Amino acid sequence: MAKVWPLDTALSFDPIFGEPNRDGNQGYEILPDGRVTMRIIAPNAKEVLVDQFGKTQAFEKKEDGYWEGTFDLGRGFQYFFLKIDGADVLNPYLPIGYGCCRPMNFMDIPVEDITWDGLTDIPHGAVTRHYVMSSTTGKHEICLVYTPPKYDPNKKYPVLYLQHGYGENEIGWTFQGHVGRIADQLLDKGEMKEMLIVMCCGMTQLMDADKSPMTRMAFLDVLLKDIIPYIEGRYNVLTDKWNRAMAGLSMGSFQTSITTLSHPELFGYAGLFSGFLRAPWGNMPEPHLAILDDAEKFKANYRVFYRAMGTEDQFFNSFDSDDKFLEGKNLNMIRNTFPGGHDWTVWRRCIHEFLPLIFR
Repeated sequence: MAKVWPLDTALSFDPIFGEPNRDGNQGYEILPDGRVTMRIIAPNAKEVLVDQFGKTQAFEKKEDGYWEGTFDLGRGFQYFFLKIDGADVLNPYLPIGYGCCRPMNFMDIPVEDITWDGLTDIPHGAVTRHYVMSSTTGKHEICLVYTPPKYDPNKKYPVLYLQHGYGENEIGWTFQGHVGRIADQLLDKGEMKEMLIVMCCGMTQLMDADKSPMTRMAFLDVLLKDIIPYIEGRYNVLTDKWNRAMAGLSMGSFQTSITTLSHPELFGYAGLFSGFLRAPWGNMPEPHLAILDDAEKFKANYRVFYRAMGTEDQFFNSFDSDDKFLEGKNLNMIRNTFPGGHDWTVWRRCIHEFLPLIFR
């Protein structure tokens, strides 16, 4: 079946929760203890579940076609599938984000010790969307650019290129990751340098001989040949390696590893969140790792090389394997872990720690 996706997915900043006379009393409430009550209408359903990648919890059927449940989904940003009689259903009365290559419902449940990503009464920066014609893909690619609250077009800025993970897109870091709000808070406290943050869609698609889309590592060419030249032509930025950084989460961390280690002449800082130095799926050439065998060369080329992962991450074995791979190499890398899994709560912690380290 041929698929034609809309170019944009609209998400509401300040949602209006429907019209009670038409939509009924549907929605959700995050309780003080972190559990979530959800209420939807599905009059003909036989079973309604909330499914967190295989972990399911059941709704209870009420009168008048309502289904209701109070669930412990965990803290932080939590994607889930709403399953009605076995089918995945996107519910418009619950928050909608983008992950797993599709729009998805989610809950963003407060974490007690994360108080530095809020929308508070301080100066806030802006995020601008750009359409960049790519010489690699032959079509327009999108990038978002965060500019700081006191942005001055006559001033030169360093640039961080920041990537999402598999199945997500360029909105991930602003919408799920809160990177703009985190940067605003750090800038307001004087804890990081002013910079531009550029976020691109790393799920780059090329067409094979049958005109079927394929996702490949072609994003690296898009970044180097298209995005960086575009940003440096469009914005007043510093263009030496000590004013250019790259970071990413999960798939984006592997893209960061390949790009920064293959091009020490271009990048002076790197951040690997849920970080893969090497492909966790194996069986892939790794010429980018050669620089890790020369500690002095590595030290001369990277002022910050940061690796971090959640202690409950499903890929922690890969992180541990990378630790063993690095043993005895005497490289000046920063290595950290945070409580949590392969999720945005951990990645918010990563970017909050990483931003103050770079361009110093």
